[in-house]
Amino acid sequence: MRRFASFREFYPFYLSEHANRTSRRLHFTGSCAALVFVALAIAQRNAWWLLAALVAGYALAWIGHFFFEKNRPATFRHPFYSFAGDWVMFRDILTGRIPF
Repeated sequence: MRRFASFREFYPFYLSEHANRTSRRLHFTGSCAALVFVALAIAQRNAWWLLAALVAGYALAWIGHFFFEKNRPATFRHPFYSFAGDWVMFRDILTGRIPF
């Protein structure tokens, strides 16, 4: 397992694991769904929506990896950096730095 000294060092690796456009779209859609479910959890004061947020976010991302990228999600090896990478990539897609 490759070690990274910082998130700055990890992020280029993370992006290389998300080269497939369909996979990135699934990640983005999962992140959007997760945000909706977090908002529902807050609005309804129901923590079960947080579970839905996790399931939606990770299920779509993992479908992208297993069926389109044909690789193993970085979450399994680098869970914290991978979680941060999801949101940085989400921002980069929103701002147009990475194609949707």
